[in-house]
Amino acid sequence: MSKFFSVVLLGLALIQSAIAAPPLEAYGGLPAVELMRLSPSGKSYAFIALVGDQRKLGVIGDGGKVIYARNLGDVKARDIEWVGEDRLLLKMSATFDHPLDLKQAHELFSILNIDLNTSKASSIFENNKKIANVVFGEAATMQIDEHPFMYFIGLAYGWSKGASENRGYFFDGDHRNLYRVNLDTNEIDMQVRGGEGPKYDWLIGNDGKVIVRSEYDVLSGIWRLYAGETRAKLLLERSSKFRDIDLVGLGRTPNTVWIADSTSGTTITEEIAVADGASEKIFDGISALSYLTDPDSRLAIGITTRREPNAKFFDPKLQARLKGTRKAFSGLQMELVSFSRNLDRLIVKTDGGDDSGTYWLVDIGSGAANPIGKAYPEIRKADVGPTQWVSYKAADGLDIQAVLTLPPGHKAESLPLIVLPHGGPIGVEDVVGFDWWAQAFASVGYAVLQPNYRGSAGDSQDFLLAGYGQWGRKMQTDLSDGVTALASQGIINPKRVCIVGASYGGYAALAGVTLQHDIYRCAVSVAGPADLSTFFRWQIERHGLESDATRYWRAVTGADKEGNSAMRAISPVQFAEQASSPILLIHGKDDTIVPLAQSEQMESALRSAHKSVELITMDGEDHWLSRDETRKTMLKASVAFVKEYNPPN
Repeated sequence: MSKFFSVVLLGLALIQSAIAAPPLEAYGGLPAVELMRLSPSGKSYAFIALVGDQRKLGVIGDGGKVIYARNLGDVKARDIEWVGEDRLLLKMSATFDHPLDLKQAHELFSILNIDLNTSKASSIFENNKKIANVVFGEAATMQIDEHPFMYFIGLAYGWSKGASENRGYFFDGDHRNLYRVNLDTNEIDMQVRGGEGPKYDWLIGNDGKVIVRSEYDVLSGIWRLYAGETRAKLLLERSSKFRDIDLVGLGRTPNTVWIADSTSGTTITEEIAVADGASEKIFDGISALSYLTDPDSRLAIGITTRREPNAKFFDPKLQARLKGTRKAFSGLQMELVSFSRNLDRLIVKTDGGDDSGTYWLVDIGSGAANPIGKAYPEIRKADVGPTQWVSYKAADGLDIQAVLTLPPGHKAESLPLIVLPHGGPIGVEDVVGFDWWAQAFASVGYAVLQPNYRGSAGDSQDFLLAGYGQWGRKMQTDLSDGVTALASQGIINPKRVCIVGASYGGYAALAGVTLQHDIYRCAVSVAGPADLSTFFRWQIERHGLESDATRYWRAVTGADKEGNSAMRAISPVQFAEQASSPILLIHGKDDTIVPLAQSEQMESALRSAHKSVELITMDGEDHWLSRDETRKTMLKASVAFVKEYNPPN
């Protein structure tokens, strides 16, 4: 235990004694500490930590005492939730090949129930032959009669009683049910049986009963909200062709609920009265990133936001506590990570400036802020490249904001450049702060530009909607217009530029050297779509011809207005013969968002056209680079490739 404790606490993690610059592994590995979560009282906090070459789940109590530690092995931990002071839920995912009678591979979620008093841990589905061992959604976690309960959406098995050769378990219809599990005993009871057709969701009130139920009709694109667990009382009915309305949680009072409506392009939070369906916009004009609730009452107390002040509370006292904490970290980016009841204690994360990511435990009563973890402990202050906002005009006059990272210790003059577009692409943005991929390139001498091209979040609804139909078109030239702008200021050398990205960013990298020419000396695509027509057919197989997913895909590519042939016109694989620079393709074999076949098709087309191409596949890696070893593999390969074709010196 003492070794675990010493590695986790920041006393050792902040030591900056090394002289040599850190290796790429220091940037590319999974964070040394992440998913820090305070207990409701604030007396304990849980987290995931890298100890040696092992990832562990740990809990620290009063006085810095380790009260729980568990090896996680290859588990992909996604979140941690406290249930009272003595229980944790570890939320995990894994990639399954053709699970649950589905035709394709999927990333599915499960939950480990951990009793800190006994150190016993078990899956909430352990030894249950009636329910598939996956969670499709959560409706509530709460205490009822001093017992902890969790409500979740699951899929039931049925039992065939036919002839012996046909006897066995099967899936009980194409619908999901609402279940309640007693976390003390792992006993599971069905609460509401879902029907076939619409996609269901439920929200549980503090009395343990369904307070509202939502339905989404995939074919019609209609979203409905009902009071209670039946369809007896319709509260709302709205068109949502991309399935972009979600139940969030209870509102500010027990008889209200919150929904997040993104049908207009930006996320609008609304409070709905269960009595009559009356709607009130919450923090009108501010797009919510996440939703903050009271640890005891489960009622809404605020939201987090992408930009300053990063969180908004209804209670002025809570807002003042956050504001006071913010003042303590002037000059850094600060994120509210977790908090106790009444915000008596907070965990915040700082980065930016010369900070590669530090977690702090803030005690409001004493006014103390103590460092408790370092995300990238090998990266010294001197190793962090400065980041700043830059603005420029797109070719059509649209204002574009971007994050520029400069190599540490270098003047901003005639630098080699990496253009690093974000994934998504719609509704996502890059912000000033420590970005491990950008900082890795900066550490070896490159400036890095991360443009928030049209369609990105953080500007306006019109700016976001301007991205629809602009894949390979204006979204693409928004990137190269940034190169032109930096070159005109003398910051970068326009003849020493490469483009690198993942997911949509990977697509943009491929488009940058096929649909565009003679701008980039090389391109690295990590899990990027290459043939949009075959990708669309894959989406149809996965979701159906008429679904929210396929409607969204046609809208973002412009096929909804121009026809499906528009996808061919912006597919890099169709222009392989025109590739103007060497291309590196990197793809995880367990990718369930963009299949490996996309990179394989691109490699085949480039080889047929006698172009320079290399494909690296990664065993056990998904779309999100969730594995430590393979994330390092990706980073080392991408940096080596760029250094070969665009040397930094």
